[in-house]
Amino acid sequence: MRNILCRKVAYGGPLKVMRRKERLGRLYCLPAFLLLMPALVFAQNKHAAQSLYPSYKGLVMAGYQGWFRAEGDGSGAKRFAYGSEERTGIDMWPDVGEYEKTYATPWKLADGQPAKFFSSIDKSTIDLHFKWMEQYRLDGVFMQRFFGAAKHRDRSAARILEHAFAAASRHSRAIAVMYDLSGLGRSGEDCSALIEDWKFLVDSLRVTNQAGKKTYLHHNGKPLVAIWGVGFPDRPYNIRNIGLDRLIDFLQHDPVYGGCAVMLGVPMAWRTLEADCLPDPYLHSLIRRCDIVLPWAVQRYSPLLHNDMERLRDNTIADIQWCRENKIDYVPCVYPGFSWHNLSKYEFPDDVKPVGSIPRQGGRFYWQQISTVLNAGAQMLYVAMFDEVNEATAIFKVTDQPPVSKVTSFVGNDGQPSDHYLWLTGEAAQALRNQKPLSGKMPLR
Repeated sequence: MRNILCRKVAYGGPLKVMRRKERLGRLYCLPAFLLLMPALVFAQNKHAAQSLYPSYKGLVMAGYQGWFRAEGDGSGAKRFAYGSEERTGIDMWPDVGEYEKTYATPWKLADGQPAKFFSSIDKSTIDLHFKWMEQYRLDGVFMQRFFGAAKHRDRSAARILEHAFAAASRHSRAIAVMYDLSGLGRSGEDCSALIEDWKFLVDSLRVTNQAGKKTYLHHNGKPLVAIWGVGFPDRPYNIRNIGLDRLIDFLQHDPVYGGCAVMLGVPMAWRTLEADCLPDPYLHSLIRRCDIVLPWAVQRYSPLLHNDMERLRDNTIADIQWCRENKIDYVPCVYPGFSWHNLSKYEFPDDVKPVGSIPRQGGRFYWQQISTVLNAGAQMLYVAMFDEVNEATAIFKVTDQPPVSKVTSFVGNDGQPSDHYLWLTGEAAQALRNQKPLSGKMPLR
């Protein structure tokens, strides 16, 4: 290598030439070796070099909870997703007609038949969900990785991730990890557990280097990792002292586990640092270090408020301009509707939320958001959420004939087919990619 990289200096006598070449060799060879360091570092990186999805731009992604458990599913869960007839935390009922495995619940349907539920633990459940994504043109999902599951290495959560990454490969769907900081809050607790968990996911589950088709979502050619829950005032942690700088630096620059792009999930008013956002400019410094910013829109806009889509339009345009000036990308969040009635009866008995407090309007509200942000210049979308029946934001197949109960109320589907929101999401994906013209009116099947 010395003969290749070192300059030869041929003046002076033979001995002087040798000494001069030796001295110059030390000077010139060392920088040349350092120039090779990026290649050596890259060789140590554990991520697949390429993916079927090299960029988020042009894609519609959804959040995926995957936290649903049922009695008899083998998870050993002490609490089941559907709760009991006296107390439940869900506001919308899934259409379980296509599931390979379903489980009995305490409820009955209007015809007297037992109402059944699925379990996220089952491989067949995960595969069905990714099959739907492929069928309806949803590009993929961010798998929610909650702080508690990451810290304690919850086996059920890891099993669900394994099934999801395998299904994403089989169905050629984009997939990525989203760390949700919910659950972080004890005194002295920081994001160190997430650093160790990312090592575990990369080493043991090979999330960024799946067997089969490589479908981990990249952005700017780098694996994308999301961190959600930064800047919300109702959180028990201080964003200045939970090690976010260290976590971001690790994900971006660690020679083995880094080389990643980072997306930060923040409040809707992140740009102005008011309303639902902490008034702390440190949030802006964190955002500038990242690659994408994702503002949380659920409950921030409603079809019941006059001209709310104009407010969404103006905010989106201003947000995109700020991101352009600061050289980061922007992804707006859209959602079909919201309900938090059943759980609020126990969480906030003095302020019980009405059923369907933000109505879906048969998909019109969802499509209004989609068309508004696309017309405002959005180049990618985040949908909240794929399977969230707790807050009735789910876009997967739900039933318009939920169980009947004297003490519990569920949101229906406004007379629409169970796959209505999956279909609308596929229409959004085609409009985003200019494969179909974009209209402000909800498309008809």
